[in-house]
Amino acid sequence: MQSKLVQDFIRKSDINDILDRALEGHSLGLDDCVRLVKSDDVYSMGLVANILRRRLFGDTITFINNIILNYTNVCVTYCKFCAFYRPPGHEETYTVPVDEIVKRVATSREMFGITQVLIQGGHNPNLGIQYYEDAFKAIKIKCPEVGINGLSPSEVDMIAKVERSSTREVLARLKAAGMDTFAGGGAEILEDRVKEEISPLKIKSHEWLRIMEEAHQLGLKSVATMMYGSVETDEERASHIIKIAELQARTRGFMVFIPWSFEPNRTEMQAEGLIKYPSGGLNLLKMIAISRIMFSGLIDHLQSSWLTNGIGMAQLALNYGADDFGGTLIGEEVVSATGARSTELTSDRIIAAVKQAGFRVAERDNMYRIIKYH
Repeated sequence: MQSKLVQDFIRKSDINDILDRALEGHSLGLDDCVRLVKSDDVYSMGLVANILRRRLFGDTITFINNIILNYTNVCVTYCKFCAFYRPPGHEETYTVPVDEIVKRVATSREMFGITQVLIQGGHNPNLGIQYYEDAFKAIKIKCPEVGINGLSPSEVDMIAKVERSSTREVLARLKAAGMDTFAGGGAEILEDRVKEEISPLKIKSHEWLRIMEEAHQLGLKSVATMMYGSVETDEERASHIIKIAELQARTRGFMVFIPWSFEPNRTEMQAEGLIKYPSGGLNLLKMIAISRIMFSGLIDHLQSSWLTNGIGMAQLALNYGADDFGGTLIGEEVVSATGARSTELTSDRIIAAVKQAGFRVAERDNMYRIIKYH
């Protein structure tokens, strides 16, 4: 039962019919999503999104003790939004040897008690599947309790091209080698007009969706993402959300949705004058709230995206529908290459941030199972 104050706010909103249907559990479509994206009534969206979150999780917010391991910066897709990659032959390229990967994971397990390693990197044409299989198997031998959240559809596509294999076979071999969940980056906005402008050499929208569906069919749970705030229109943001929702309705393979804002600093897009500034905190709250409303009954978990928006905005996002703070990120290099902010965050700081925001905090594993409350 909503309070009279909440009911009054919703009643006066230009999107009150959508918000009422969301609270009643009705499914929403593309036209509804477009209206939400175009609306300025972020507060009413947040009220409804917060109600939907509390129905699922009460006052509990989760996080994971995690490191990011960017195994290579060699990349041949040359995305205009990326400040991290280096082309083959560049003096600043690197690829982390397998023994060094295992050492970093084991050290982080010993020092920080991590339960997950997020493994992502560039599209390196010199790396065959053996490199990934060797790395995943070695991690599982040394640290069997650490979950491997690995790669993205575009990286899997790159491996398949190197191996002259199918993406389904690559996914099956990676799973057999120890990849527990599919990290799922590289979606950006699932509209080819946008991809043609910001990442023309990366896989197309339908290919990202196909590879994700293959992963789900093989039993790999995965992450759905959206990078907003580049060159997309309101309609293209809405279309992205609907495409994720439609795939989830078929497979139920997505565990979480993560909307994050494009950080233009030091990127080619900023140099070309296409985007000068990040989209800002209000846009984060709006996209978090819309995501909770649109994915209600489909995707339970929603991350608050502290990495590109900062801890303070991530705390606010907990009142706009987010139920997960993400992870401790030690050693992250992709976003930090933009110079936007420090990307080191320990579990103590996350626990304090969540408690300061007035929530109960729980540590989870990579399958969103709660390990312990703090």
